[in-house]
Amino acid sequence: MNRLLMLFSLTIILFSCISNSQNQIQSPNKSSESSLKINENSISLNLISKGDTLVKELKLGLFNDKKNLLRNIKIIEQEYSTFNESWETVNGKNQTVTNNFNTTIFKLKNTAGQTFNLEVKIYDEGFAYRFLFPEGFGNIIESSIISFSEDLTFWAYNGENHNVGPVKLSEYDNEVVRNPVVFKTQNNKYFAIHEAAIFEHAPFILTNQKGKNTFQLKQTIQAGGAAAKTSWRAFILGNKPGDLIESNLLVNLNEPCKIEDTSWIKPGRAMWDWRVWGYVAEDGFEYGLNTISHKRFIDFAADNNIQYLLIDADWYGSEFSEESDPTTTREGVDIVECMAYAKEKNIGVILYLNDVGAKKFGLERVLKQFSDWGAAGVKYGFMQGTPKEKVQNTREIVELCAKYKLIVNFHDNPVPPSGDRRTWPNLITKEFGHSQADAKRSYFPETIVTAPFVNMLAGPLDLCNGWFALDSAFGNGRYKVFEPIPGTVAAEVAKLIVVYGGCFVLPDAPEEYLKKEDLFDCIRQMPAHFDSYKVLNGEIGEFITVARKSGNEWFVGSLTNRDARELYVNFDFLDDGKKYIATFYEDASDTHFLNNKEAYQVKKDIPVDSKSKLKINLAAGGGHSIWIRPIK
Repeated sequence: MNRLLMLFSLTIILFSCISNSQNQIQSPNKSSESSLKINENSISLNLISKGDTLVKELKLGLFNDKKNLLRNIKIIEQEYSTFNESWETVNGKNQTVTNNFNTTIFKLKNTAGQTFNLEVKIYDEGFAYRFLFPEGFGNIIESSIISFSEDLTFWAYNGENHNVGPVKLSEYDNEVVRNPVVFKTQNNKYFAIHEAAIFEHAPFILTNQKGKNTFQLKQTIQAGGAAAKTSWRAFILGNKPGDLIESNLLVNLNEPCKIEDTSWIKPGRAMWDWRVWGYVAEDGFEYGLNTISHKRFIDFAADNNIQYLLIDADWYGSEFSEESDPTTTREGVDIVECMAYAKEKNIGVILYLNDVGAKKFGLERVLKQFSDWGAAGVKYGFMQGTPKEKVQNTREIVELCAKYKLIVNFHDNPVPPSGDRRTWPNLITKEFGHSQADAKRSYFPETIVTAPFVNMLAGPLDLCNGWFALDSAFGNGRYKVFEPIPGTVAAEVAKLIVVYGGCFVLPDAPEEYLKKEDLFDCIRQMPAHFDSYKVLNGEIGEFITVARKSGNEWFVGSLTNRDARELYVNFDFLDDGKKYIATFYEDASDTHFLNNKEAYQVKKDIPVDSKSKLKINLAAGGGHSIWIRPIK
């Protein structure tokens, strides 16, 4: 990942001994600001955006062996810096990212003579802080109180379930709130709380203090006497919900790429064997866990601009058996033959692995074997351990995968994405949410218009979108499809535009895509990776429209909840003075996400330019996609 342009970096160091003082920190364009106030036994911050106080008080609490580390706290040194750069991503939402912030490092000293640092960064679109401790502190607990200026509405991540919200702070009954959390103020401004650069310690926990308009942020830093730093506590700001999705704050809070040669890291789409087991094609072929089926997937991928095949669990034996060795294969699966065939067709193969096999047979040994076979990546599932162990195991897996040139996709309640793909861009995606038709239940349309505004703030998602056989996938021999899938086939295409992910895993059988070839052509024409991500319009839990560019072409995807609706697409993102032609992939007039899922229509040769503003129609639970290319 190359730094393209370093504009300037200015550092000023002031030596002081300050208590009972207040220090103001402003963003580069002065639209955001925070004041640090230090009293005898406490430190507090606030957060103001364009004159509105979003966080009334962030009262920091630090304890070590039940002793208050902030007792009689003083600032003994301050270091101010301003920083502005542009850097190029490998698998980001946008090809180029601007990283512009002002920062202050406060060197603190308490009554016991202990010194440590508080670092604060403020961007035009957000704010973040972290602590840095030298050796000798042992285990440290942060217990900070975030007080909001009003009774906010919020949404929150909720594991493999539909997201929490919308709900008022005063009405939320559960204590724990999982990150990311997105807030809406009474005057319709938005901000979010998440964590950046989760590499060392268990993620922090937020708890709701009902009736007080406050959250408590708590984290245990188990340093064991070694020097330690916390992750970044990040606050992302936006005038509208789409601003939060477009933000690069989290990746900017991570360190630059540690992989010298990233040319082997290639985003893309993948065929997937798991959900197709038991499917019988019209020619009588039945898909199963075998090399014959895998070759059939590879042929389809090679013919249809799909870059990978994902071979999921059980290929080396029952996935949870300690006797299943991932350096070997089960009967019917010949990985060497499969890899050779895939290489001939220029298709990468991603292999499933979980904690049982990795720990029993040695993680590095297994990954080296995958690499020797010629695998392109790993899907890692069912990691076990304490939260801290999972963080450290995740880092070890990602670094070893980088060593052996393997991309990695984490599933089954992974450590939250935290902008870490900047440092390790082979960490290509995570199942950070309710993956469609997984967990033995299917999600409804309201989930796909909530997750992009909440889960996707954290990073790229693998949500198993792209079903075409919505009516027949369940109860038709496919024993890994557990429930009927509510949605429309036009929406399934639009999800592949709206959801940002480094690797899209297509869940359906090749034959089902070819049955609707005119609709599938939209997927076939999509690039392996887009250059940009722009939210044209949207409301959390209601609808969303996203435009994404690839070279000179654009793809626009729109989704709605259970309500049918009309939306207007403004094409002012196109280049002025140029003429374009568009194809619309849309719901039919009688499409419905429960009883007429597969009805759709394709409209071709629609002229558009930067002055166009066209109405589109979305069925209940439906979607709409547009492929736009310049007229030559």
